[in-house]
Amino acid sequence: MLLALCRRGVLNGARLVNVLASRQLCARGIRGSGVEERDTTIRSVVTNVLLLLGALIAATVAAPLLIMRMGRPAFGILALVPAAGFVWTLAHFLRGTFKDGGGVDYTVAWMPSANLSFDLHLDGLGALFSLIILGMGALVLVYCWGYFDGTRRRLAMFAAQMVGFATAMFGLVAADSFLLMYVFWEITSVLSYLLVSYYAERASSRRAAQQALMVTALGGLSMLMGIVLLGRQTGAWTFSDIAAYQHFAQTPFVTVAIVLILAGALTKSAIAPAHFWLPGAMAAPTPVSAYLHSAAMVKAGIYLVARLAPSMYEVATWHVVVISLGVFTMLLGGWMALKQRDLKLVLAYGTVSQLGFITSIAAVGSREAMQAGLALTFAHSLFKAALFMVVGTIDHCSGTRDITKLSGLGRKEPFLFGIAIISGFSMAGVPPLFGFVAKEAVLEATMHEELLVGMPRNMMLVAYVIGSILTMAYTLRFLWGAFATKKEINGAEPAEAVAKMHPVTMGLWLSPAVLTALTVALGVFPKPLSAAFDQHLNSTFDPKPHSELALWHGFNVALGLSALIIVAGIILHWQRQVLEKWQFSYPALGNADDAYDSVIAHLRKLSLHTTATTQRGSLQLNLTVIFATLMLLPLAMLIKGDLTDIRMIVAENPWQVVAAFIIMVAAVAATVTDNRLSAVIIVGVTGYTLSFIFALHGAPDLALTQLLTETIVMVLFMLVLRRMPASTEWKQDPKMGRLRAWLSVGTGLTVTVVAMFAINARQSKPISEFMPDLAKEIGHGANTVNVLLVDLRAWDTFGEITVIIIAALGVASLIYRTQSFARASRRPTLQVTGRRWLAAGVESEQALNRSLMIDVSTRVLFPSMVAISFYFFFAGHNAPGGGFAGGLVAALALILRYLAGGRAELDETLPIDAGRTMGTGLFLSAVAVVAPMFFGHPPLTSGYTSPEIPLIGKVSLPSALVFDAGVYLIVVGLTLYILNSLGAKLDEEEEMRKQRARDRARSLARQQRQRTAKQKAQRAQRKEKKQAATASTAATTGKEK
Repeated sequence: MLLALCRRGVLNGARLVNVLASRQLCARGIRGSGVEERDTTIRSVVTNVLLLLGALIAATVAAPLLIMRMGRPAFGILALVPAAGFVWTLAHFLRGTFKDGGGVDYTVAWMPSANLSFDLHLDGLGALFSLIILGMGALVLVYCWGYFDGTRRRLAMFAAQMVGFATAMFGLVAADSFLLMYVFWEITSVLSYLLVSYYAERASSRRAAQQALMVTALGGLSMLMGIVLLGRQTGAWTFSDIAAYQHFAQTPFVTVAIVLILAGALTKSAIAPAHFWLPGAMAAPTPVSAYLHSAAMVKAGIYLVARLAPSMYEVATWHVVVISLGVFTMLLGGWMALKQRDLKLVLAYGTVSQLGFITSIAAVGSREAMQAGLALTFAHSLFKAALFMVVGTIDHCSGTRDITKLSGLGRKEPFLFGIAIISGFSMAGVPPLFGFVAKEAVLEATMHEELLVGMPRNMMLVAYVIGSILTMAYTLRFLWGAFATKKEINGAEPAEAVAKMHPVTMGLWLSPAVLTALTVALGVFPKPLSAAFDQHLNSTFDPKPHSELALWHGFNVALGLSALIIVAGIILHWQRQVLEKWQFSYPALGNADDAYDSVIAHLRKLSLHTTATTQRGSLQLNLTVIFATLMLLPLAMLIKGDLTDIRMIVAENPWQVVAAFIIMVAAVAATVTDNRLSAVIIVGVTGYTLSFIFALHGAPDLALTQLLTETIVMVLFMLVLRRMPASTEWKQDPKMGRLRAWLSVGTGLTVTVVAMFAINARQSKPISEFMPDLAKEIGHGANTVNVLLVDLRAWDTFGEITVIIIAALGVASLIYRTQSFARASRRPTLQVTGRRWLAAGVESEQALNRSLMIDVSTRVLFPSMVAISFYFFFAGHNAPGGGFAGGLVAALALILRYLAGGRAELDETLPIDAGRTMGTGLFLSAVAVVAPMFFGHPPLTSGYTSPEIPLIGKVSLPSALVFDAGVYLIVVGLTLYILNSLGAKLDEEEEMRKQRARDRARSLARQQRQRTAKQKAQRAQRKEKKQAATASTAATTGKEK
């Protein structure tokens, strides 16, 4: 029905922009030249990109269900979604969609004034990275099928997180808006945290996940500041605008913005000094390492550098920061890899080295450097993911990754050894593999780079050669450590772990075999991939004559350097015992991981000291500071101001004076009473009087909501206070009482004065004057207040109901602590055991002694209250009411049933879990938010229809009613949560406490009876012994006589 409403009566987007300037619908299609020739394909292409993103999201949602139903084979089905996306992207390359600056666009402007929009622009660069993300994602999911053998419950969440990560990465490279890209950026950080902590029971996994999240999130926050600063200084909030901007070098503060943005990019790609989190993240399962830490997540920073380099390289800071740190990281990672004994850590530090290599060349900003950087990125994704999967297979089958415990594996598993050799040699740059093609392109581009002249270029070339030698050395160390037969371990026989390992199944070798085959194929035939690179490079740089990727460029300097690298790397591995003498037990430059721990420890101490200084546990002190600040700061600002024309109407009629007097008397009475329940009731009087004032001002909605809310709050206070003493035992000091009184008077006067000045400071017409007309035009309703909540500012309402759900979960967690607070939903059943007024049974003594008047009143009032709540819900768009007011009335009806019959009555009234109720409400509200987007309209666009219903007539049905239904269910679910926690759970704990007391009394009585019986038995036994002794003595005496 919602879709039909949006189709029939939606508001014109242009009209909405003119009125509110907050939503608009922008054009969507394919960018670049040749648009006119491809007009017929625009709609299908846009539909496809949205369909792909939607399919990835749907796969993320469906993953837990599939895993729970099918087990590990469901990974194969999930792999079909990214595989289909890979084929779709590849088809666009073959079709030439990305030539001449072409790309797939989809744009919906949400808040143009804040530069927030849903901008997707999948151009050549984004599509190239999409091939890596989607293709690797599909292969890693297939690998998961053969790798995991854990429980379905754990795998269900893991599968959802993996597919969700692929979705977020695809959104990251497809986003044109810088801020939208940042949203996807942070989603990948959160999902990485969850994936690394897969083995949450291990302290090492928890620490590694926390470390990765802290480092990448800190970099992300820095990048957000840089994005905002760059946007404010240049007006460029999208990558398209950045590419078109020509004056970065002359823009003020652009250097600061670039450094902040690079902080996020470089920390994400594990560039020194933030490199240490990547080796620590190897605590994750191998599929996570193969995907996130070699092919996907760490490529996010490289993608951002490659995206910005053609525009930013003119700024001197860009080359100084990125190239220097990248080259240093390459050398540091390669040197550290030679010290590792864990195969996974060898690859991890090798990944750090390769990421520095790729980042430094991609940051140069020229066409040849970009081509070499892209080639190296693809080569690294192919060989490093394959090698990680090989390590995972070794660990899975033998139970170890320690090179000192592996020997003879190459002879036992020659096929796996072959995969490792090909991928490893590609990493080392050995021909005829694609890694060699990429490395040759890097060396050639560096030697002839026009943007780096003289010493910088020569130093880069020397660093690349040294880093590549280290790469060759740790590649041989990896192959030797994993597959060689080491006589010092078990002679010529395989090691114990290798001898007892189980066979390698197809699920474990299929994915790395595919990647290895691609490494060989692209090495021999790199032209197709080079043509794909050209679609991006020709649109970014001038399409002048340029070199292409090729296996053979003839005998040249680059070929000689490659030969030198291979020979030097072999010698370095051959003399590894000599090399070990140069490797210090403690790093010469310090341990970055220890530095991180030290920083965290100092921050923890600082936070504890600050908390101990400011939060001393005294509620009086905290409130005194808050109210004193509220009283002094605004008055100081008002004194410095120049507004003097202050006017205020004290009262418009005598009833307002009466209401104000009642509120003041009740407020004073609440402060002097010692009885807690009386104080709650008196405070409630102030709320009821305030609703009366709202009604006097002609605001029935506010009056109704205030009345209902005050009633529910009073009931909730009663639920808590019934477990506390009736009167307060604390007696205040008279001096402190006077001080608090003066502070209260001063705060009240300050708030009143500030309100007076705020009201009189208005210089333009209030927006509220336009709201009644807007409510009819946009929201199709006469009740301005309700339309404001569910349409004009519905996004605020959506955030508020989300906060309400979080608060409910927090309250329930405090009450239930480590216990589960979920309640099994069931179908309501009618159980007739005799005539009764309430649904719950009367088996307990409390129920038998219940007042019949209460039962009858509840039975009569409950249906009426539910009917009134439905009336408020349906009539709220044009009359006082709405989903919130209707939900409050339904909540009061549930509270009435609970007060009448206890938790058993509440269970019978609504046998549905509160969490599911709130979840359903949030889902309905979310559907109302996003559904208009599927019909080409901004989010939260209202539709309207008025169908004819027999015997009733025309009925007004706005689409906002769906949003209101979500609010209604959330209020009802919130009430159930609170009644189940503050009410039923406390009742249950009280009954358990009384039952334990009774059981303990019975146990003590039983023990007392047992002790008494034992004492009687002992006395009787002693008496019998005494009698027997006396008789024996008498008999002995008689014999003597």
